[in-house]
Amino acid sequence: MGYTQGCLPLSRWDDLNTFFRNSRAKVIFGLNALYQREVKTDGSVIGPWNSSDAEALMKYTVDKGFTIHGWELGNELSGHGIGASIGADQYASDMVSLRNLVQKIYKAFEVKPLVLGPGGFFDANWFNEFVNKSKDSLQVITQHIYNLGPGVDNHLVEKILNPSYLDGGSQPFRDVQNILKQSKASMVAWVGEAGGAYNSGHNHVTNSFVFSFWYLDQLGMAASYDTKTYCRQTLIGGNYGLLNTDTYVPNPDYYSALLWHRLMGRRVLSTSFQGTRMIRSYAHCSKRSVTIYFLLLQL
Repeated sequence: MGYTQGCLPLSRWDDLNTFFRNSRAKVIFGLNALYQREVKTDGSVIGPWNSSDAEALMKYTVDKGFTIHGWELGNELSGHGIGASIGADQYASDMVSLRNLVQKIYKAFEVKPLVLGPGGFFDANWFNEFVNKSKDSLQVITQHIYNLGPGVDNHLVEKILNPSYLDGGSQPFRDVQNILKQSKASMVAWVGEAGGAYNSGHNHVTNSFVFSFWYLDQLGMAASYDTKTYCRQTLIGGNYGLLNTDTYVPNPDYYSALLWHRLMGRRVLSTSFQGTRMIRSYAHCSKRSVTIYFLLLQL
């Protein structure tokens, strides 16, 4: 909402998939949940999802032999939404439509792409209704994290190094897990997008060393609440990219992500540090050996 109309030419899609294949990336592609839908003046969306455009893209993708790990519906339309919002009941119905579409297009495939949603900010009542009405339709529930506020905030560093502020970041992870447990849904939780500070972050903060305190703490905290995947905003772009937008040289968080990926396994160990709140501690079993790795952050 509020952006100029964009278009993804099929030639560009071909080029992107060549990049995905060469980089061995697992790709989650976000589908337009507002295609040909009416948005009222209050931002509410009328009617069901029109899946015709998504169906054409999926068919082309399968015909070209491209591998997509998952299809996600919508972007920041949960709760009050950003620019527009879809009620939880309607969104759950739209997820059924996406699941049925994936089942149809990929019927000849033994392993089918994941179905994900809603890709928005956590709202307890909305997410609770959405999970309970769509728990058989998708494998992954996704939320976005920008808990540091706007990138223009001049107090971001103070927030990043404040243990009380970092502690507050656990609430959406805890709440999502509680909803999943109470609903007995089989879906798992992901962070589908997280850049810390919205509107492209803050130069010399969200692309600098100090931001790794926030990022690594988020990775440790998310894992401790059984969040299975954490997708960083962005690889490149804005002031929170893992790569410099001009030179492609890695920013500090690139190395934080690389170390986490190489060292920290899926088994999370309960960890606490006594003596000062200025040290954050997390521990995981190793991915490949009988080893325990500790993450200690001194704020």
